Amino acid sequence: KGSRHLSYQLAADSHANGHECPKRATTLHHGFANSTHQFSSSHANPEREKTCPCRHANSKAHHEAHFHSVKAVGLGLSIWPHSHRHLEKKMQGVSLPPILAVQVVTGSPLECPVWCMFSLERFHAHYGSPDFFSCTTVCSCCWKVLPFSSPSHCVLTCPLCLLGSYHCSVYIFSSLEKGLGEESTLRPLYMDVQATTPLDPRVLDSMLPYLMHYYGNPHSRTHAYGWESESAMERARQQVASLIGADPREIIFTSGATESNNLAIKGVARFYKSRKKHIITTQTEHKCVLDSCRYLEAEGFRVTYLPVKRNGLIDLKELEDALQPDTSLVSIMTVNNEIGVKQPISDIGQICSSRKVFFHTDAAQAVGKIPMDVNDMKIDLMSISGHKIYGPKGVGAIYIRRRPRVRLEPLQSGGGQERGMRSGTVPTPLAVGLGAACEVSQQEMEYDYKRISVLADRLVTKIMTEIPDVVMNGDPEHHYPGCINLSFAYVEGESLLMALKDVALSSGSACTSASLEPSYVLRAIGTDEDLAHSSIRFGIGRFTTEEEVDYTVQKCIQHVKRLREMSPLWEMVQDGVDLKSIKWTQH
Repeated sequence: KGSRHLSYQLAADSHANGHECPKRATTLHHGFANSTHQFSSSHANPEREKTCPCRHANSKAHHEAHFHSVKAVGLGLSIWPHSHRHLEKKMQGVSLPPILAVQVVTGSPLECPVWCMFSLERFHAHYGSPDFFSCTTVCSCCWKVLPFSSPSHCVLTCPLCLLGSYHCSVYIFSSLEKGLGEESTLRPLYMDVQATTPLDPRVLDSMLPYLMHYYGNPHSRTHAYGWESESAMERARQQVASLIGADPREIIFTSGATESNNLAIKGVARFYKSRKKHIITTQTEHKCVLDSCRYLEAEGFRVTYLPVKRNGLIDLKELEDALQPDTSLVSIMTVNNEIGVKQPISDIGQICSSRKVFFHTDAAQAVGKIPMDVNDMKIDLMSISGHKIYGPKGVGAIYIRRRPRVRLEPLQSGGGQERGMRSGTVPTPLAVGLGAACEVSQQEMEYDYKRISVLADRLVTKIMTEIPDVVMNGDPEHHYPGCINLSFAYVEGESLLMALKDVALSSGSACTSASLEPSYVLRAIGTDEDLAHSSIRFGIGRFTTEEEVDYTVQKCIQHVKRLREMSPLWEMVQDGVDLKSIKWTQH
């Protein structure tokens, strides 16, 4: 949002000073012209004549107007009217209404995927969903388009003019008929990455061939179409296994973490039910884990729901005391999806291993974000979700240890795919996407963690400095920094969410966000009901920017102060009244 306002102001200043492109089309609100082109001087050949792609004025003022407007948006965006024939060909000759075209100049093939995602996210935040999206490569000198289908085919020297170098370029289009002024509906900033994450463009790039070209059934063993898909599926299995230190044969593809949790808990319990009928979990698990345990209770199993301390961590002594001779499984999540608390998984694994009890962990919020090794941590079963690590929705995986072998009863029967654990055709594009997401996460985990930690510390420090009576829920030490749960005393959480309409946030788990009841996780850690009702979850991820954090903080401070001014309880507190000493009458 800050970049958007800055771009408006700089563009307005440039055009007010006569720095205006002769071919500009409709001027948008705030004086932001939609014809500011990217020009060649910002690329690799500064010695050449600085010619604007609109083929008009070469004046210094003219170029400064373009440079400022491009630079101001902050991510190399330049906005200009649609006029390129190659793009018309890509649209197959369809007549188009007046559109807004955003060109993203990435500079390097290696930078292209990250810049594409940043640009798409920025475009979404400002203008909503685009109508059309295209990647191509463009010469920085003659401005000709290379007829390749993917930015990955970038070359060093332009074969057309032999002077310039090609750079990756992305084009995003949206109809001007939608309206781009203050009256239009703008998408909020996304700060809810615990619910889901945006698809990393590198993941999308890996999936596209298997959506269009390599469409064979991976379980067809009699022809090349099946072999191609099977090879891709096995490569994805290897990528998932590599991320958690497992053997590829121990990875089973599922539809997501919910199915994986159900398969782990119900599958193990039912297979060993003749000898073992006891299961242990905690009160703060994901709803699908708790519901699976309640389902098993109806089948005659006994379930122990361990309480957690006020910091959200379990007491290891209570876990040891709860283990019984007929305990078959302990299921405790790695990182809590509401308060971000990290449980001592290695210690839990050691306790379970010493007592010969299987240990399952729901690692949907941890895999790809913090280092996980199933052997070092003595984990027997692990649930993984694709869309929590910038992969596609509808795919996940379960890790099932082979030595010592963990046996379980499948939930569904059929063709016996996935070693008989999960019948049904594996969706190759989704499996490939999950594998790519795991590979990217493994490469960038350390960098992402450090960057997210800095942004999280910035958000928490600014909010707690500017707003009194704010409580951070969960242990601040054993905590994943990208999940921040704050309670704002004397403010109703739902009212604050409605006020913060420019930012996509949550008051709890996405699976229970429709309920007006206070979070069961916050109640389990002993949070007062009033504070539980005032909690907001902030999610910071790979593509969250410093400007977005600052904007969120600014809006949060503004609306918390406004809502407190409307609260009689806040007024009483300011006057020194102890609210706990008041005996409220009931009518």
